[in-house]
Amino acid sequence: MNGYFLTDRGQVRNHNEDAGGLFVNGRHQTLAVVADGMGGHRAGDVASEMATSYLHNHWQSAETITSPGQAEEWLQQAIHSINQTILDHSIINEECKGMGTTVVAAICTNEFVTIAHIGDSRCYLANQYGFKQVTEDHSLVNELVRSGQITKEDAEQHPRKNVLLKALGTEPDLAIDVQSIGWEKEDVLLLCSDGLTNKLTDEELYDLVKHPLELEEAANRLVTIANERGGEDNITLALVHYDHPNEKEGGM
Repeated sequence: MNGYFLTDRGQVRNHNEDAGGLFVNGRHQTLAVVADGMGGHRAGDVASEMATSYLHNHWQSAETITSPGQAEEWLQQAIHSINQTILDHSIINEECKGMGTTVVAAICTNEFVTIAHIGDSRCYLANQYGFKQVTEDHSLVNELVRSGQITKEDAEQHPRKNVLLKALGTEPDLAIDVQSIGWEKEDVLLLCSDGLTNKLTDEELYDLVKHPLELEEAANRLVTIANERGGEDNITLALVHYDHPNEKEGGM
């Protein structure tokens, strides 16, 4: 597997509240993470960095993941622990009151990918059949679209587009969306914050992700386009390309 992570402050904000990374454990398995923090002066970066650091550190000591069920359980437990840690921190530290973060995380193995998310940071899969959004936004406008009250086109311009229904670290008991999907050689996984998806259509994302570019070049072009179109938000993405199996992964 081959991967690339990139985060950018954007053109307007004076600091970056996004975080994330690509992390490989001792069993040569990959964890991709994108987190988009929010709330309070600099508290957003505290929440997103706490989520990323916890997942990174926890992943280093993870046992070999051999099944989707095991991957789903690992992500559920890790993200529930992060949620309580961020919540406790915001209670103890007044300057962090009300902070939270989205998170989308993907465990990538030779046989499958397991994705967990809270909020509106997304995961997409590009393969021979096209380009699919794997996650579903936990946002007000998405709920309005789901219930038929507005169209997807209306959602793009809705004044409450950025209102989230769920965020990590905002309440004690959060339901985490977790799922596992199959993937094959040459498939590409894209994880990203809304600073990217608010500026590019799915078709534009697919055109760059499927194009025979190096991952670094594709990532930089995606960020450049988002910035050229205003860059009002931080922009973060992780790309994982299944170019060849990890031979040492769990003996598979």
